[in-house]
Amino acid sequence: MLTELNALKMECEREMSQIESLETLEEIRIRYLGKKGKLTDILKNMGKLSAEERPKMGKIANEIRDELETFISEKKEALTRQQREEKIRSEYLDISAPAKTREVGHLHPLTETKVQLENLFLRMGFRVIDGPQIETVKNNFDMLNTPDDHPSRDPSDTFYVDKNHVLRSQTSPVQIRAMLEYGAPIKMISAGRTFRNDEVDDTHSPMFHQIEGLVVDKGITIGHLKSTIDIVLEELFGEKLKTRYRPHYFPFTEPSLEVDVTCTHCHGKGCPKCSLTGWSMELLGCGMVHPQVLKNCGIDPEVYTGFAFGMGLDRLTMVKHGIHNLRLLFDNDKRFLEQF
Repeated sequence: MLTELNALKMECEREMSQIESLETLEEIRIRYLGKKGKLTDILKNMGKLSAEERPKMGKIANEIRDELETFISEKKEALTRQQREEKIRSEYLDISAPAKTREVGHLHPLTETKVQLENLFLRMGFRVIDGPQIETVKNNFDMLNTPDDHPSRDPSDTFYVDKNHVLRSQTSPVQIRAMLEYGAPIKMISAGRTFRNDEVDDTHSPMFHQIEGLVVDKGITIGHLKSTIDIVLEELFGEKLKTRYRPHYFPFTEPSLEVDVTCTHCHGKGCPKCSLTGWSMELLGCGMVHPQVLKNCGIDPEVYTGFAFGMGLDRLTMVKHGIHNLRLLFDNDKRFLEQF
């Protein structure tokens, strides 16, 4: 009987190790451990054993039953877990909504140029000062020594709000306000929107941006002006450029100059971008502050001298990035802006 019991155990365990479904496992359990199963058939022969062997065989039979029931229970648990995982995988449904992607923006190329210049001038000891976009005629023209018959005063060139106020045609009125408030010595810059009655084309717009600077102190010369401009342009374009200073006329400076730089594409050799001249478009105007402007602001021109300059931020940005059309800076076309 002991041999039969051990053979039964081995046979049952072998069959259970190969099954892959709970239904087959239940069939095996009934076949071996059911009321009419193989273990019951073997135990029916217990009566043929002697009184001494019967308790021993009964104990062994119970141990084998317990082992088989434990094995079946563990196998059932493993199969149940496996079926549950397979069901989860086969019936999985992703009900979560996709997260909204957040686009990270960047500075507009005009703003980037403005910030770069302001940071540079701050390192050079300048003060950044802001002013109103609607300015008085007095600050925009009179205090800047602009003659009454100057073309810039005409409504065909300047936007008048009323007879005493205009949309500022330059950021120079901020220099007037700064000298009136702080006196001399002073080192300041101001950047912002300006307005002129221009037709829109590749290089002109009725609204554009300027950055202007002013230095007034004892012993200021045109050499200080040239050195400052050269440092700024070299810092802005990130390379050693040649500058060209040409005589010009501005009512608020004397002498007055316009400044060109070598073409950033051909570096002065001449190419279609610069019409084979080797020079980019005129970038800025500058000069020594007119003595009358200093007098208008209560500063003695016999004691103090100064220089001033004005740069078109739009043109600087165009030259810096090789932009051929000013309108691209104002169209807010995402395809264009993403290039920066």
